[in-house]
Formats: sequence, structure tokens, C-alpha cells
Amino acid sequence: MRLPFPDLLATRWGRLTAFFMLYMTEGIPLGFTATAIATQMRRQGLGPEAIGAFVASLYLPWAFKWAAGPVVDTISSDRFGRKRTWIVLMQLGMIATLLIALPIDYVKHLGLFTAIILVHNAFCATQDVAIDALAVNVLHEDERGTANGFMFAGASIGQAVGGSLVLFLTAVVPFRTTYFFVVGMIALVTVFIALPLKEPRGPARPSPVGDAMAAIGRELWAFLMQTWTAFTGSRAAVIGLAYAILPAGAYALGLALQSNVAVELGLSDNQVGQLALYSTVISAIGCVVGGWLSDRFGRRKTLGFFLACTALPTLWLAWTMQQAGWIHALDPRMANRPVPSAMLVQTFWTACLVYNAFQGLYYGIQSALFMDITTPRVAATQFTAYMAMLNFTISYTARWQGWAIERFGYPATLAADAALGMIGVIILPMLRPRPRTAKPAAEIAPGEAIPEAVP
Repeated sequence: MRLPFPDLLATRWGRLTAFFMLYMTEGIPLGFTATAIATQMRRQGLGPEAIGAFVASLYLPWAFKWAAGPVVDTISSDRFGRKRTWIVLMQLGMIATLLIALPIDYVKHLGLFTAIILVHNAFCATQDVAIDALAVNVLHEDERGTANGFMFAGASIGQAVGGSLVLFLTAVVPFRTTYFFVVGMIALVTVFIALPLKEPRGPARPSPVGDAMAAIGRELWAFLMQTWTAFTGSRAAVIGLAYAILPAGAYALGLALQSNVAVELGLSDNQVGQLALYSTVISAIGCVVGGWLSDRFGRRKTLGFFLACTALPTLWLAWTMQQAGWIHALDPRMANRPVPSAMLVQTFWTACLVYNAFQGLYYGIQSALFMDITTPRVAATQFTAYMAMLNFTISYTARWQGWAIERFGYPATLAADAALGMIGVIILPMLRPRPRTAKPAAEIAPGEAIPEAVP
């Protein structure tokens, strides 16, 4: 079914608008679950360890979304559009899982709620694969850079809508009512953007189920083999893998710890929403500035500096909380709980905003550095695998931090986070980008060695 709306894929601005809005539907669920729901979980008495495990589960589907690529490429409908079919189905799945999760009490049934939201994020991650595949097929070469900027801007705005705006709405409607707002936002994009798309017809593919499943198996095996070859083909690739799977920079003030502390310090939903909104805007600006600085002063220098800087606000908050005696997590519902000083609250706000500035500054540089060390012959495979490892690192970091808070307290967890974040800074000098060769990438034979950078 196609609605009688203009074909957005037919014009440059139409394509930019379409991919901006599609990526916004990726950001909305992450903002809703990682910010809004995590805040409400703490407000209703769930502990940092449980919330950390919940936030960790949000990133797992993104760590393994590469496995959906062959399925999206092989199984689809030519009649309704190969990638369009997947985008619409995944958005409907996202809507359905949110509605299923709505009546579940996540305090009493956290395991069930987490499992449903995990499936919700699996739909979202698979949608991302289909959107990216559609973008590769329809975007013109001279608009891909601009389109990627629009796409990531859409994701950032989506996170602000799903996180900040939802928390603002809790001042006028019950929190569970905001589920319908999030569902409605996704549905609007489905109806007015995804359904009217007129995707170009692709080349012939295997149609029988047996042939399709065999093709999926071949693609997955080829991906794994190419990934192994890419990761072991050069010194930079091996070190890049270690960098991707180990902590690089502090993480705590960008994960569940932030919302936990915000609730315990007495911030209202409106204030938590403001903090999330300001953080998103500052981080987005930082991405642009960081990329420009890395082009001017070098990737590794600027990346190492900004990674190290993320430890400063983290350690500052740890020291301030230690001095204030705000060590262990406090149930926000407890009677006569301590009242934080104005200085502690102000330090928390400032530390979060400064941290997000540095995080934004290094985020774009980090992606560019992975592009620098990626072998052109297996670029898509290797880069996708690096991004998957980064998501896996975020997932296990959220998990251990929740565990550590309940056993060692906030200052110790923040200090450990800052210290572990220096692992990436230590590895970085060894991460020498792959040099450009005189021979074009397409002419490098599969078994031919790629020159290493000269120390």
C-alpha cells in the first residue's frame, strides 16, 4: 500500500527529509527507554544495579545488528519495496512492543519488561540496517555527506523527543500516557514517510525459501570471514579491535548513573528533561567542532586529548560527592532522606554538561579514526564490526557500573570509570592509521599485504 503523497526519494530535499525523519524514529525509543523510563525506574525505587542491567540490554541488539544485514538483503518484497518493507514492519514491531510493555509494572516484573524492550530495540536496530541499505541505494554520491549529517541530527533530535520531551510531558499527564505519545510519533513517520516511499526495484535475488536461507548463510559466513581477515590483516586493525572493545574515555555521566544521581539529588522530571536536552544540544555541537579540529590538528592528538578530558568532570563529581558524604545510593522514596547541598547539585549539573561537551568532541573523531584504519577492500564489513564492538562496550560498561554503585558507592564507581577510560588513551598512540597507497583500493589483490605506517 502506498499513500498518495509525494515521492520523497525523487528529489534531493525529499531524500534528506526522509532519512532525517527515519533516523528520528531510531533516536526516539533510545531517549524514551534510556532517559525517561530509566528516570522513572529510579524514582519508583529500583536500584542502580537493576537499572544498569536494563540500560545495558538496550545496546545489545545494536552490537549484533550486523547479523540482520543478510536477512534484510535477501528476504523481502519486490512489490512493496525491499528495504521499505523492512522499515515499515520494524516500525510496526516497535509500536507493538511498546504497547505490550505499557501495562507491565517494571518494578515487579523487571525481567519481563526488559525482555520486551530488548525485542523493541532489536526491531529498531534491524530498521537501522534497512534504512542504511536504502540510503546506499538511493542517495547520490554528492549528497551522502549532507545526508549523513541530517541522519545523525535526526537521531539526536529523536533522543531529545523520546527523553526530554517525554519528561516535560509528565508534568501534565501520567507517565504511562507518554507511551502513546512515543507510539504516535513513530506511527506518524510510518504513515507519512515510510509508507509513501517509492523504492527503486532492485536486481533479481533467490526466491525459493531454501535458496534464500542458503544465501543468508553464505552472507553471514562471508561477513565473519571478512571480519576476521580485516581484524588480523594489519597491526592497526588488531589494535583498533582492542581499542573498540576496551573502555575509551569515561562513560558514567552518559549512562544510567546520571539519571540515578539526578533523581536522588531531588531533580524533578522537568529538570532531568532539561539536563538531557542541554546535554544533547551541547554534544551535537561538539561533534561538529571535534571533527573540524581533528582535520586541522590530527585525529589521534585531538581524540586522546578529549578522551582524557572526559575524566575531569567525572573525577570532579566523584570528589564532590565524597566530600558531601553522598556515597551510596538512596531510595528516593525514603522518609527524611538527606537533602543535598546547592553546591552538590550545581556540581552535578555542570559536570554533566561539561562531560557531554567532551563526549561530543571525541565522538565524531573516533568514527573518523576507525575509517582511517579500515581496509578499503573490506570497508563496510570492518567498519560495521568496529561500531558493533563499541556498542558492546557501552552495554557491559552500563552493567558493571550499576553493580559497582550498589557495592562501592558513587564516588568509587566514578573514579573507577575515569581510570578505566584511560585504557583507550594508552592504546591510542599505537593506533596508527593505514597509509594511503599508490595503488587504488580496488586494485589491491585479496592476499596482498597493505603497507604499515612508518613509526
